[in-house]
Amino acid sequence: MAQLEWSDALALDLPLMDDTHREFVDLLAAVHRAEDGQLLSAWHALVEHTDHHFAQEDAWMASTRFASGNCHSMQHRVVLQVMREGVVRAEQGDLQVLRVMASELALWFPQHAQSMDAALALHLRRVGFDPVSGVVHAPHALPGELIQGCGGSTCSDTSAGVAAAEPAAMA
Repeated sequence: MAQLEWSDALALDLPLMDDTHREFVDLLAAVHRAEDGQLLSAWHALVEHTDHHFAQEDAWMASTRFASGNCHSMQHRVVLQVMREGVVRAEQGDLQVLRVMASELALWFPQHAQSMDAALALHLRRVGFDPVSGVVHAPHALPGELIQGCGGSTCSDTSAGVAAAEPAAMA
């Protein structure tokens, strides 16, 4: 089964985001190491952290002109929903589902961090967003229209408003 370790490849040069991601990787490793008797508890800690982690990023996106239904936030909702479904299955006695989910998360997370989160981190730096205070120091750099995609140049969105907003968001 796939496991994940923190590496510089996951660092996005946004300290609060990097710290949160490092905690995610550590909690996921704790799930991998957990014996059956501690597995559900370790999974609960991972789900709780992930709920906060995703809510934090979603709030940053909302503060910097991402539409609430953008693909990055949607992926957060789907992953968290699946993780919560794992809790239900494990509470019914199927612990193996958590081990499989942990392995899948170890494969998913680097891709998510290096694409969607990297685009978000770049966007936040460009608009001068302070993740701690929530202040946008370069409001003139905010896109004129809500960002519908993930905020990266590789997102495809046929909306003219998004096409116009992306250069401003990435400038």
